[in-house]
Amino acid sequence: MSSSTAPRPSVLFVCVHNAGRSQMAAAFLAHLAGDRVEVRSAGSAPADAVNPAVVEAMSEVGIDISAETPKILRVETVEASDVVITMGCGDACPVFPGKRYLDWQLDDPAGQGVDAVRPIRDAIETRVRGLISEVAPD
Repeated sequence: MSSSTAPRPSVLFVCVHNAGRSQMAAAFLAHLAGDRVEVRSAGSAPADAVNPAVVEAMSEVGIDISAETPKILRVETVEASDVVITMGCGDACPVFPGKRYLDWQLDDPAGQGVDAVRPIRDAIETRVRGLISEVAPD
């Protein structure tokens, strides 16, 4: 007889303006939460829009996002997620009853060098650590 475990909560990061914040946040959540949380990321930026400074700043803390590509936001992805974190989306993100939504405003690192991205990266890491305790307290 095997004991059953609760399913992992699923978190969707949505950023419709730029892939940088969404990718950093999703990467930190996946890295820091390990197998406790299923992480998805979506947005409207094209796959080649990843800011090289964001990739460099993340590699400095041991997280490789160079191969990440932003995913297009789909209704099915929102439906399949327990928590939806929106970044500057306004009314662009579909809303479904019963979903938990968290809005997160943060400066956009697009077009900035790595020196400007580092403090944003650090702010994201701090915020993500707090989100983990909210989403997966165990």
